[in-house]
Amino acid sequence: MSGFYSQIKMLGAALIGRRKSSVAKGKTLTEEEIKDLRTAFDLLDRDQDGHVTPEELQFMLRNLGIHVRDELIDDLLREASRTGSGLIDETEFLQWVARIQALKDDSNTSSSSSSSTNPAQSADDDLTQDLVAAFRVFDRDGNGYITRDELKSAMDMIGENVTEYQLNEMLELADADKDGRINYEEFARLLL
Repeated sequence: MSGFYSQIKMLGAALIGRRKSSVAKGKTLTEEEIKDLRTAFDLLDRDQDGHVTPEELQFMLRNLGIHVRDELIDDLLREASRTGSGLIDETEFLQWVARIQALKDDSNTSSSSSSSTNPAQSADDDLTQDLVAAFRVFDRDGNGYITRDELKSAMDMIGENVTEYQLNEMLELADADKDGRINYEEFARLLL
């Protein structure tokens, strides 16, 4: 059972993008970051053909509650693709995310030097936003709860075949109020 618990935590960590160190220009991704990003790539690559298509990226973004024009998605993937095909493989995905993270880090550095916000509060806000986004990926129907079927679907997405018994155990572990589903607070408690 602890293996399935760690799979849920791994999936959640990949979705919320938790990193122990930041990816800055000139630095390479850590082993943990690469592992998390590979899990995220596998989630994006729904048909498991080794490439992420614009449709697969758009599907994931919509599940996260992010609405982006199809043309912009096409442009982003074309830019990330070495061949310009609009399809990206795992290596291109890792490089693309590292570039985006480096740009984000540069932007955060320049904005934090001109702002007097508390860095700890900013990190808490980022984590909360990431947790909400990860929860939305699991909560496919958007009703505020992760059902047993949605949990099964998430485990299938990461390639983890689970039995009915194992699903029941996972739900029991996460479902603190014993209502048969996982709400946001229970989900956050599980991942933190």
